[in-house]
Amino acid sequence: MKVDQQFTQHHPPPRDDLCRTIEVVHPKLSTTTMLTDDDTFDSNGDDEQLYTPPLNFSMVDNGIFRSGFPDTANFSFLKTLGLRSIVYLCPEPYPEHNVEFLKANRIRLFQFGIEGTKEPFVNIPENLIREALKVVLDVRNHPVLIHCKRGKHRTGCLVGCLRKIQRWCLTSIFDEYQRFAAAKARLSDQRFMELFDTSSFKDIPPCPCSCSKR
Repeated sequence: MKVDQQFTQHHPPPRDDLCRTIEVVHPKLSTTTMLTDDDTFDSNGDDEQLYTPPLNFSMVDNGIFRSGFPDTANFSFLKTLGLRSIVYLCPEPYPEHNVEFLKANRIRLFQFGIEGTKEPFVNIPENLIREALKVVLDVRNHPVLIHCKRGKHRTGCLVGCLRKIQRWCLTSIFDEYQRFAAAKARLSDQRFMELFDTSSFKDIPPCPCSCSKR
């Protein structure tokens, strides 16, 4: 595991038992992805290349995106985002082909091993959610992609807690969560977001919301 030395002098990385980070430095690659004619068209200029976003992909805020687990078919699309970081919310090891994609594009991986469970009374690890939020809120990690397996429950909880920090009302938070979870929405997730204490996150500007705060 290689962590940028200059970064850690001012902002120590999260504890090893909470988060795994991977950063690969490649001096020949720029920090932004520029599209050229070759990226969009084939050698004859006849057919336009199609970009396939990951399952449940969406923009959360400026520099923050969410999705399900990216596959190789999604790599070309992800390159257009110019990602600096990925927040991965599953405990399973990151697949080798995904790791190679991160290395080739100088993307840093933050892994928070939150178990996926359908049990209604299993507690969501609040400490991991808080550590992940610190990564997401740090603009030096932007653009950042948040993902779990399907982009529904773990990702939905993290984004929902981010919305509370941004002072969204619960109605809008739950509407957004249910839009991605659909028939798989869980009351335990919504209860967790409702009770999440944001008092430790200060000086975060509010985000416009379609309804008044509760």
